[in-house]
Amino acid sequence: MPTSADAVRRATAADAADVGRLLHDFNTEYDDPSPGPEALAERLIHLLETGDTAVLLAGPGPDGLALLRFRPSLWSQADECYLAELYVVPDRRGHGLGEALLTAAVELARERADFMDLGTSEDDVAARGLYEKLGFRRTEGDGGPVMYVYEREL
Repeated sequence: MPTSADAVRRATAADAADVGRLLHDFNTEYDDPSPGPEALAERLIHLLETGDTAVLLAGPGPDGLALLRFRPSLWSQADECYLAELYVVPDRRGHGLGEALLTAAVELARERADFMDLGTSEDDVAARGLYEKLGFRRTEGDGGPVMYVYEREL
């Protein structure tokens, strides 16, 4: 269960080093490439300034983050929101910090978006359980087609 010290707050440019550290740790934990915490922090400052990126932090470390990207919607006047990253440091998992971050992310997204999406892997059962607990639904399976995510470096 999160404590008052775990309160979720919106990150500012002053938090860029902490966000860079968390994003770097997230990628390296799962053997994904990272340009390093300093490069991520520098990029984050720019992204926060544009207004299409928001980051929520929780915990005294901080110990977790939710990173949201907003984009104009084709289908309505509101934006769409992509939950690009949700990460909690390993020793804080299972104590409600991820749920607090995701709940706050949905609340923030509702301020300007009418749609929120995210991606996760099939084997990340804990994350999938959290997403489903908070109302996210898989768009494939149960009679629908399996969805694939493709990437390509340019």
